[in-house]
Amino acid sequence: MSSPDRVLEQAIAQASAAAADPRLRPEIASFFDPATFTVTYVVHDPATREAAIIDSVLDFDPASGRTATTSADAVIAHVTSQNLKVTWLLETHAHADHFSAAPYLQERLGGKIAIGAEITRVQAVFGKLFNAGTEFARDGSQFDVLFHDGDSFTIGSLPVTVMHVPGHTPACIAYLVGDAAFVGDTMFMPDYGTARADFPGGDARTLFRSLRRILALPPATRLFMCHDYLPEGRSDYVWESTVAAERAGNVHAHDGIAEDDFVAMREARDATLAMPRLILPSVQVNMRAGHLPPPEDNGVTYLKLPVNAV
Repeated sequence: MSSPDRVLEQAIAQASAAAADPRLRPEIASFFDPATFTVTYVVHDPATREAAIIDSVLDFDPASGRTATTSADAVIAHVTSQNLKVTWLLETHAHADHFSAAPYLQERLGGKIAIGAEITRVQAVFGKLFNAGTEFARDGSQFDVLFHDGDSFTIGSLPVTVMHVPGHTPACIAYLVGDAAFVGDTMFMPDYGTARADFPGGDARTLFRSLRRILALPPATRLFMCHDYLPEGRSDYVWESTVAAERAGNVHAHDGIAEDDFVAMREARDATLAMPRLILPSVQVNMRAGHLPPPEDNGVTYLKLPVNAV
């Protein structure tokens, strides 16, 4: 007999309480970056105006090697106009498709940069791949806070439960803020399905179990995706769903899908996918909590491109 999932029980209780009490539900603003199909969220407590920014984007042009802050500045403008106080800069995982803007936002708005504690596994793998040297610590110390499964904190008066949901990467976490779960890349809108599981440390079977854990939350729980890729047959980008909608209609993970069938589908599908366009530069930055590698002796920062190594 399997042991009870106390973290899931905690999350279910929180979501149920928030569904019954509007004071426990966050206000959410979304910022879509069409270049990387990424959604950044500003989540705030209406009572205290405290806020968290989830999965921010620093613009990057790989052809020129130049960064820009257009996306992040739009977030700053919103925070300023709404008179919000940012206390958290949250990452759902070390993204492979965009740079995090967390350090830039922290410098201008404050807040603690946080990610799942298993980021150390990601740092170990990619620190070796990029031959990062001893200057690059593999202990997560670039982040202000490392969260474990079941950790809880607050955004103002809003309760937050951290759920470890590995499979896409070993460090993936979902943040349940009141009745709203920010699930990162673990799943997408029902017509697009679920995350790939073929990155280092990824695992399709682990991903299936993480999906079922999220989908065990109350049916009305709101789910906010990190991406939308506009699948064929849909003309508008969308990124908000519910547990009920995903259980009924997710093309990969709806109710009734057996674990072995999901694993076979996911592994076969992943074998056909190209690597994300920005994975090699992005991971070098995001494993450092959004900081660029240190400049070399000529004052220039470089991003490495390992040849025939991936």
